[in-house]
Amino acid sequence: MKDITWEEPFCGEGASCFRIGTDDEGNAYIAVAGQEDRYVTDSREALRNLVRDIKAGKADHLL
Repeated sequence: MKDITWEEPFCGEGASCFRIGTDDEGNAYIAVAGQEDRYVTDSREALRNLVRDIKAGKADHLL
């Protein structure tokens, strides 16, 4: 198993809680809190861009 350092969970209004993690190799991870063994991974830059796009409303059509 990877050595992932997880941040505290982020919870939206009435939504699932998510956690973001990183490792020493420059990878970033996102998972549903409590299900950290099932994560999506990419580079830190890719995750940073995903979060920026979500904050900018570019994923609102998915909700």
